[in-house]
Amino acid sequence: MTQNFDQPPLDRWRADEVLDPDRALWGLPEIARVAGVSVDTVRRWHRKTDAPISKPGGRYYSTRIALKNWLCAR
Repeated sequence: MTQNFDQPPLDRWRADEVLDPDRALWGLPEIARVAGVSVDTVRRWHRKTDAPISKPGGRYYSTRIALKNWLCAR
C-alpha cells in the first residue's frame, strides 16, 4: 500500500467534509471553524459580501460545500 503525502491525514473533520459535503452549518462558531476565520469575519461576510451565509430565523446558516466553493472562487 502506498501512502499519499499530498493529502493531510483523514481525521474527524476531513471525514465529515468528504462524506457529507452538504451538511448544514448552523451558527457563527461552526461556520467560522469550517472557513478557518473568526466569528467577526463570518458576520462581516454575511453583511458585506455575496457569501453563501443566510440568517433564517435569526440564526446564521450555510452548507459546507457552498462555503468551500465560495472560498475557492475568491
